[in-house]
Amino acid sequence: MERIRQLMGEILVYCFVVVLLTGGFLAFFYTPGNEVVSYSGSYEPLRGTPMSVAYASILHISLDVRSGLYMRQLHYSSSTLLVIGTVVWALLGRFRFALAVLGLGVLGALSGFGVTDDSLSDTVLGRLPTLWWYGLHLLSALAVGATLVTSSRREAARQPRTLPLVVMSLGLTFLAIFGF
Repeated sequence: MERIRQLMGEILVYCFVVVLLTGGFLAFFYTPGNEVVSYSGSYEPLRGTPMSVAYASILHISLDVRSGLYMRQLHYSSSTLLVIGTVVWALLGRFRFALAVLGLGVLGALSGFGVTDDSLSDTVLGRLPTLWWYGLHLLSALAVGATLVTSSRREAARQPRTLPLVVMSLGLTFLAIFGF
């Protein structure tokens, strides 16, 4: 059971690395802001429609940036796997770190939806500035990463990683992310 929990912890770390890499890619093209602009992108039916800078930025990433929509989908699916994997990890007995990762993951997901300025725009939470959501999203991601790395190092200190464990965890992560 210890090896399975360690394997799940490794998979969570690799999922987080994918979330971090795709999030870094998306951050290069994202512009936070609540200012209302007129859409001027490549999608004809929306041209001239008033929207926030943040939402126009998301549309630009999805429709105009090469592989932008793919990166958004990969970011979303990896984040979802991270939360689901954390629940499985908690069920395997790693409650101390799992609750922190799960709570921070949910906070990161909520702030990620707040960053796009579309899902939460008609709610009380939608009145918060998009830049706050962006900062909260980045802080929760760093906290999740620190928690996962700390937990992984402690588990590896008790029972060192082996090459087959690392290869299996990389393979399962690849299958989970790209088969999800």
